[in-house]
Amino acid sequence: MPALWLTLRRRLLTPSPEQTDLRKRGFRVKNTDARRALETAGRSFLTGFGHAAGSATPADAEKLLEAVDAPLRGFAYEGAAMAYSLMAGLGLGDCVEEFLTGPGQRHVYMGHVGAGWALARLPRRRWRWVLPADPLLRWLALDGYGFHQAYFRTDRYVRRQQREPDSVWPLPPELRPYAAHAVDQGIGRALWFVAGADVAHAVATVRRFAPERHGDLFSGIGLAATYAGGVDDDELETLWRLAGPHRPAVAQGAAFAAKARLRAGLATAHTARATAALCAATPEQAATMTDDALRNLPADSDGLPTYSVWRQRVADEFTLLGRC
Repeated sequence: MPALWLTLRRRLLTPSPEQTDLRKRGFRVKNTDARRALETAGRSFLTGFGHAAGSATPADAEKLLEAVDAPLRGFAYEGAAMAYSLMAGLGLGDCVEEFLTGPGQRHVYMGHVGAGWALARLPRRRWRWVLPADPLLRWLALDGYGFHQAYFRTDRYVRRQQREPDSVWPLPPELRPYAAHAVDQGIGRALWFVAGADVAHAVATVRRFAPERHGDLFSGIGLAATYAGGVDDDELETLWRLAGPHRPAVAQGAAFAAKARLRAGLATAHTARATAALCAATPEQAATMTDDALRNLPADSDGLPTYSVWRQRVADEFTLLGRC
C-alpha cells in the first residue's frame, strides 16, 4: 500500500488531539493530576487510531502500538480498533477480524469497545457491517457507542439524557431492549471524563438521570475509575460510599476493568488500589470472578442476552460475599 495513501488516510480520518482537552470540551477540571490522567488517556486513544489508519497491516500497527507507555497502551489499542472498524464501514478495507484475533487479541475487550466508537461515526445503514459478531462481546461495542455519544454529544446524551429507540439496533428484535443498558454503561464511563474524575460531581450527574438507569451508569463509573484513574484512595472510598445501593454495579464495573488490564498485562498500582476500594479484592481476585461468571452461561433467550447474565452474576457474587 503506497506510503502517500497511508499518510493521507491517517490525516483525513484521525480526530484532532484538541478534542481530548477537558476545558475545550466544557468538562470539569478537578485538578492538574486528574486532568493529565484523563487527557493522556484520550490522546493515547487517538495515537492508536493514527497508528492503525497509517499502517498497511495490523502487524505493522502492532509495532507502533506496543511502543505506547504500558499504562496507556489499552487506550491505544481501543483507538486502533475504532480505526479498523471505521475503515471497514467506509469500504476502505476490512482488517477488523485480523486485528482482533491477532495483535488486538490480548486487548479484545477494549477492541470491541473501540468498534462501538465507529458505529457513532457511520450512517446507520452501515452498522451491520461493523457491529462485532461475537454474541457476548458485541455488547461492548454498544458500550463504546454510549461513551462516544456522551463524550462528544454531551448536551444531548448527558444534560438532556437522550436515549436511542430500540428499533435502531441491528440485533434480533427480542434483544434490542437490552441495548440501552449496554449503552448506559458506556455513558457512565464517559461521565467519569465529563466530571473530570470528580467523584461528587459524577455521582450528582448520575442522580439527574431516571432512577432505572443508575445501576448501568454506576457500572460504567466503576469501570472508568478503575481503568482510567484520576483519583486517590480517599476519593475511591467516597465513590464506594456514595454509590449506596449501586455498589454491586460499581464492583462489577471495576472487576471488568481489572480483567481487561490483567488480560493485556497492563495492571498498575492504581488498579490494585481501585479494586481494593471498590471490590474489596485484589485485581486477580476480581478478574477471576469475571472468568468464573462465564461458566455455563445460557444462550441469549427471552430478551435476556448472555452479556446481561454475565454482568449480573459478577455483581451478585460481590453481594453474596458481603463485599457490597
